[in-house]
Amino acid sequence: MQSTASNYTQPLASKPKRRLWPYVIIVLWLLLLSAVFVNRNRIYDWWRLLGYKAPSQILALAKDDTMTPYALTLLEINHPQIQTYKAFNQYCPDDGGEKTIVLGCYHSDENGIYLLSVSDPRLNGVMQVTAAHEMLHAAYSRLSTAERNKVDGWLLSYYEHDLKDPRIIATIAAYRKSEPTQVVNEMHSVFGTEVMNLPKPLENYYKRYFTDRQKIAAYANQYQNEFTSRQAEVKADDAKLVAMLSQINSQKATIEAQYNQIVGLQKQLSSLASNNDISQYNALVNPYNQAVDSYNASVNSLQGLINSYNALVNIRNKVSLIENQLFSELSGTPSTIQTKQ
Repeated sequence: MQSTASNYTQPLASKPKRRLWPYVIIVLWLLLLSAVFVNRNRIYDWWRLLGYKAPSQILALAKDDTMTPYALTLLEINHPQIQTYKAFNQYCPDDGGEKTIVLGCYHSDENGIYLLSVSDPRLNGVMQVTAAHEMLHAAYSRLSTAERNKVDGWLLSYYEHDLKDPRIIATIAAYRKSEPTQVVNEMHSVFGTEVMNLPKPLENYYKRYFTDRQKIAAYANQYQNEFTSRQAEVKADDAKLVAMLSQINSQKATIEAQYNQIVGLQKQLSSLASNNDISQYNALVNPYNQAVDSYNASVNSLQGLINSYNALVNIRNKVSLIENQLFSELSGTPSTIQTKQ
């Protein structure tokens, strides 16, 4: 009987399985790092606001400025403070370096915003404008390179072609001298808070920070008018005083000539009386009396003009004093005023 041999097959060795979990962990870490990088500002903001509660006065200013939630976050992460002048001057030397109608400062890298406390009701709006101005510095620092280039182009185009306000032109010129590397940054804050109407691209851009930007510009115009109206009044009064003083000096010269004429007539009358020249004496009496009447009229006219001049000086100095008090309120320092002589 023939037996058959069965085939023996060597069992195949199984291939070792690759361990994928190290790659998974690496991918997850990369995704996490990417998410952290993309959301770094949100994470930083969360950390800066952790346990922080903005003062009610700061929140009121933000509401007055119609700040958007994003703008309020930019303000709050800087832990804004309202300071009296002595403390303010420690945080913001040289009044914060601002050359415009605001008194505040922003410390770069989102290290603080400080506002000067202003209580004079005639300056209502200055703190609102200042809060918005300094917040926009923080906003500018957050712009990406591409965004900043675009916004800078809009700002420079408006400045070079459309800006007509002499005060704001002078403001930018002052920044060019004091902070030549930060001029566009300052334009970003000044135009956004002090110019009522801007080109459409800029108006649309500022909507990310304010729901009613014109309200802030109205605040700026309101308290700026407290200065400009008084400055214009003082300037007009000074021009009137110069003209009146010229008129006074002219009348004084006329009166001096009239007085000398009278003295000369008196000498003639005395001589005629001494010589008993009655007819010539009597003939000269009437011209003498006319000269005296003319002199007295000139003196009375001069006195009236001097009274008017002095009255206008008092008015002018009162207006100038109020203007000086407003500047003093903004600077927090006592000031003096020179009166017209």
